[in-house]
Amino acid sequence: MNDKKSTSIDPDLVRDLASILNDTGLSEIEVEHGELRLRLARTLTVAAAPAAVHVAAPAPVASAPNPPAAANADPAKHPGAVPSPMVGTAYLAAEPGAAPFVKVGDSVAAGQTLMVVEAMKTFNPIPAPRAGKVTAILVADAQPVEFGEPLLILE
Repeated sequence: MNDKKSTSIDPDLVRDLASILNDTGLSEIEVEHGELRLRLARTLTVAAAPAAVHVAAPAPVASAPNPPAAANADPAKHPGAVPSPMVGTAYLAAEPGAAPFVKVGDSVAAGQTLMVVEAMKTFNPIPAPRAGKVTAILVADAQPVEFGEPLLILE
C-alpha cells in the first residue's frame, strides 16, 4: 500500500480484491492492514417461485428421487434431461421449509429457476433451458450432485 492517510483506499487494491472474488467464486473478502479495514462483498441472487402459487404438495411426489417414468430408461440419455452444470449440492427450495421451486406436473417457462446448486457457498440457480412440463425430479433436496448428472426431466 502507499503512504497516504489510513482513511484513503487504494483503488488498485479494491480492483485486485474484486478480481479475487470473481476468480475464486467467493461471495465476500475482508482485509485488514493497520487501521485500514476493507470488506468487499457481492450480492448473490436466487429467484424464488411465488409462495402463494403452491399451496401443498403430496410428500411422495416431492421426495421421489426416481419416479416410475424415469425408472425404465437411463435418465441421462432422456432428451428432456436437465443436467447439473457443476459439482455441488442441489436444493429444491430457496430455503428450508419453503415451497419448492417446481414440482412434478408443473409447467415452466424458459429461464425459470428449477432448483439451485450450491458450490463453494454460492447458490447457483438452474434455469429451465426451454418451456415445458416437469415430468420427473431425479434428485432429493440437499443431495450432492456431479457435473452432468441429470437433475430433472422437462418435456
